[in-house]
Amino acid sequence: MAVSVLSEKGYHGTTMEEVASNLLMTKGSVYYYFNDKQDLLYQSQIMLLEKSLENIETVIQQDLPVVEKLQKAIIVHIDYLLSERSGFEMMVKPEHIFSNEQLGKIFRLRDEYGACFDALIAEGIEADVFSSVDVKIVRNIILGAMNWVTQWYSADGKKDKTEIAQSISDYLLRILIKK
Repeated sequence: MAVSVLSEKGYHGTTMEEVASNLLMTKGSVYYYFNDKQDLLYQSQIMLLEKSLENIETVIQQDLPVVEKLQKAIIVHIDYLLSERSGFEMMVKPEHIFSNEQLGKIFRLRDEYGACFDALIAEGIEADVFSSVDVKIVRNIILGAMNWVTQWYSADGKKDKTEIAQSISDYLLRILIKK
């Protein structure tokens, strides 16, 4: 909820008073939990990344064929992305807001997340159900396509977020599945 205010008005255009008001808290109460606006945003980013990792690790642990796992990972990613849209939109250029130490943790979590997709793609190649591809490039294509959804998806459109996620996963899997 606090991140939605930051996303709507911009990081530099939002005051802690506005954040506190949106949370129905006093400014002092917000400062009890967070050092400042940057800390609030940083903690929210860490929470989003850790939950994203938890989501994909849950999918990876399921006893499913690799195609279904990757499809489910894509759907879960898009669903979570759209559910926490404002938080993810704030992640686009973290180097403009966070310290080097904070960036280090954010980038480590992002790398861990990307490695989960790498493992699924490599598993599919090894199982001979995916074409032999440059795993890193294809992972970045997949993540880029999924993350861009926040820029164009509208809940008022013809498809709900589940239908959109399913359609996107179908299209993205075509990059990999052997014909």
